Parts: sequence; C-alpha cells; structure tokens
Amino acid sequence: MNIKSLLLGSAAALAVVSGAQAADAIVAAEPEPMEYVRVCDAFGTGFFYIPGTETCLKIGGEVRVEWGWNKSDDADFASGFETRARVNFTANSDSEVGVVSSYIQFEAESDEVNGDSFGPETVLEKAYISVGGFKTGYTTTFWDDIGFAGEADGSFSGATKFDMVSYTYATDAFTVGIGFDEVSETGFEDAGVEGMVSASLGAATLGLYGVYDFANEEGAVGLLASADVGPGSLSAAVVYASGDSVYDGGYEWAIGGAYAFKATDKLTITPGVSYYVDEFGTDVDAWEASLYAEYAVASGLTASINVEYGDSNAAGDDGDWNGFVRLIRSF
Repeated sequence: MNIKSLLLGSAAALAVVSGAQAADAIVAAEPEPMEYVRVCDAFGTGFFYIPGTETCLKIGGEVRVEWGWNKSDDADFASGFETRARVNFTANSDSEVGVVSSYIQFEAESDEVNGDSFGPETVLEKAYISVGGFKTGYTTTFWDDIGFAGEADGSFSGATKFDMVSYTYATDAFTVGIGFDEVSETGFEDAGVEGMVSASLGAATLGLYGVYDFANEEGAVGLLASADVGPGSLSAAVVYASGDSVYDGGYEWAIGGAYAFKATDKLTITPGVSYYVDEFGTDVDAWEASLYAEYAVASGLTASINVEYGDSNAAGDDGDWNGFVRLIRSF
C-alpha cells in the first residue's frame, strides 16, 4: 500500500464517522417566549395585568386577631379570642362603555361565626359588578354610611347588605345615588329603595340618606355630618325611623357623635357617645359611650383598643361594660 492509497482511505473513514455523528446530533429547541407580569398603574397602586389579557387585577385582604371581653352587673366577666381573615379581589378593565369593574370579598372567622357553633366558616362578604356609576350584586348599601368614627354607633342601622342594584352620580363636590334592594326572599317584589345626597363644603361634608322597606311599609331618614376641627375630625349622625324595618337599628330616634383626635402621626384617640329613643316594641331608651384608640405600629399593621359602657332604662338593666384589643395586618 502506498502513501497515496493510505491517505485516501483515512479521508474516507473520517467522512463516514463524521456523517454518523451528524445524524445523531441533538439540536436544542428554541426557548418559549416568557410573558412577565406587568404592572398596571391605570387604576392605582397594587394592580397588575392578568397575563394574556388587558384586565388589571388587585389582591388584598387582612388578618384580624382580637381579644374581647364583657361584664355586666348581673353576670360574670367573660372573654375570648377571635381571629378573622378577609381576602378580596378587584378586576378592572377599560371598555367602550367605560371602566368595567368586579369585586369579590370572602371572610372567615374562627369563633361562633353563625351564632351557635365553634369553628371556622367561610362566607361571601361581597360580590358585585360596576360599570360607570351602575353597581349590581351582593354588597352594602348607601345606608351603611350612617355612623361615625369610633365604636359608639351600634344601633344606628340594621341590615345594610343585600342583593341590589344602584346608580351613583358624583362630581368633585356632590354625590347623588339611588338603589333598589332585595330585602326579602320574594325578590324585588317586596323591595327596599334607598337614596342619598352628599356635599363636600370645604373642610365639612354633609350627607342626607333615606330608605323605605316596602315589605314592612316603614322607612327611615338619616343625616351625617363630618368636619376637620383642630387636630382631628368631628363626626355626628342622627336617624329617625317610622317603624321597625330591615334598615333601622331598632329605635325610633338615634343620635350621636365622635371626635377622632390625632394625638401623633401614628396614634388616634376617639371618644364617642350615642343616645337611642323609644325602642320598637318596648319604648326603652338607651345610651352608650366608648373610648377607642388606634396605633399604626408599622406599614399595614395597626393595634387598637376599645372600652365601652352602655345602659338603658329597661327594668333590670344595670349597665354593661365591654371592650376589645385588636391587631390587624392588612395588605
């Protein structure tokens, strides 16, 4: 074998080996394009685009841990812990008819959530759709605004959450709203109707509210006022109810107020007092006073304490003390 034949044979062998290796080579696939979550700042902080859509989603909620107590003259001191969790979802998107929004809120409590059982139970707190000024779903009504800062407004209104439909028109200074509520299981046949008008007058805000329960043929009106006074905010409310309905708090008249004193940037102290006249069915008068303090421990973390005393002219009622200590983490 000469040198020429040896070189030709080696070249042929290398060609065969190279062809075999090329046939068995593994080619890496192109990576799939990744779609990162984008921040949506069109509706405020906390919103992000749902991947693949133009809908903006915001997730929020809170955890509240509370130790509550009560003591009346004819009963022993009683106390206990309760933990409550809330989670809510807001989804907004622009459309040819304006901003379309939906809101869902779930809530669960660890202790006696339905009045006679011990253990957690999750409930639907709110769920509604809004387009512009229209809103429909299961949520609180305008009447829920009746009240003031602090904890001394427990009997100003009754049930305020229904399946409902409402419309609200708002400008910088004025807000007007009307709504219809399903107040019974018969649907809107025995509906409740409500309306409100509020005005912002510089540092003061005035609101007039009215409701009527067609099922019980009774109504109520309420006036709410608030104003910045000194280092805090003064708020007051008065309610008149013609009779017992789903909206009233059980009394013909209710009047009260509170002053939220801004002691420091983090501490707010709120004393409040309320007086109730002619409880339906008993004609009993009652009053309550509270002292509420809230401290901002950190961003999204607040601690609060409340002490309250209530009494009435009912036979055998010698007054009742109650209060709580709370820690709330919101996000």
